[in-house]
Amino acid sequence: MLTIVCKTEAGSGSRGRAACGAALLVLAALAGCGDKAPPARQGQALANVNGEEITVLQLNEEMQRAGVPAASQQQASKQLLQALIDRELLEQSAIGEKLDRDPKVMQAIERTRSLIVAQAYLQKRLAKVAPPTPAEVEAYYKEHPEFFDKRKQFSMEQLMLAAGDLTPEVRAAADGARSLEEVAVWLDAHGIKYGRAQVTRSTAGLSPALSKKLLGLPKGQLFSVREGERAMLLSVAEVRDAPVPLTVAAPQIAQFLTTRKNKELAAAEVERLRKNAKIEYLNKDLAQGAAPAAAVRPGAKPGTAPAQTGAPPPSAAPKAQAGPDDAALDRGVAGLK
Repeated sequence: MLTIVCKTEAGSGSRGRAACGAALLVLAALAGCGDKAPPARQGQALANVNGEEITVLQLNEEMQRAGVPAASQQQASKQLLQALIDRELLEQSAIGEKLDRDPKVMQAIERTRSLIVAQAYLQKRLAKVAPPTPAEVEAYYKEHPEFFDKRKQFSMEQLMLAAGDLTPEVRAAADGARSLEEVAVWLDAHGIKYGRAQVTRSTAGLSPALSKKLLGLPKGQLFSVREGERAMLLSVAEVRDAPVPLTVAAPQIAQFLTTRKNKELAAAEVERLRKNAKIEYLNKDLAQGAAPAAAVRPGAKPGTAPAQTGAPPPSAAPKAQAGPDDAALDRGVAGLK
């Protein structure tokens, strides 16, 4: 250890004190020249763009939001850093043109800030929610056999055509056909363009009422669906058992129950805040029938857009192929005599 003792002779005055101060500055400089490098900071800069730093924290946030797997992080980090640089350049240019003061931009920024802060509040309130117990998971499994143990899978064939082509003549031809193939032959003969596809649905992904109707249809029964600018002619080709064991469904059931519980608690918290708040509607017309709406999703990360969750757990049904939505199918089957 180096020790410096400053002594000043009587009468030396300010010159002596200055010499001592200089010695202390030298000591401070020497102390920074050790063999050990200073530990890296979490906010350590990775790049400097016109004087503005891009830090490790920013890159880590982008990696987390992108869901980059560990094996791909090294390559992805290079690409994401370039994306951050591009974004910084665009932001600087926008600020240079005072676009950050544009009323629409300011309103969008304020809305995003509000969502992030509100989301953080809900996450804090829901942080200690206990996960569902194995007994609760098993109980849900047994209460919904149509999703799991008794799940059925429907294989359907469909012809897709423009909604305007689903004329009374086409309907009559479909009513008189014994199969979808006969309908296709009729469409070819009359020069009507169409596409063909196979659709797979399960009782886990359909409403109970719709599942019951489909199970009651004879094999090959044709029905039509009209949705927006498209129309479909469908027939059930096969119905088979597709059970999902508890061991496979349990993780997704647990996630579903957790999400449902979070939504319930979030709704209760918003209701509590409303009861304790003084809310005055300055526009009375907008107050009519006003009801609280979920502004943020409890399971989302701060800053992410709100979204709604579905009813059955995701694993209850295989990923559905492209085809008519459930509401359209429901209307089509409901129209059968």
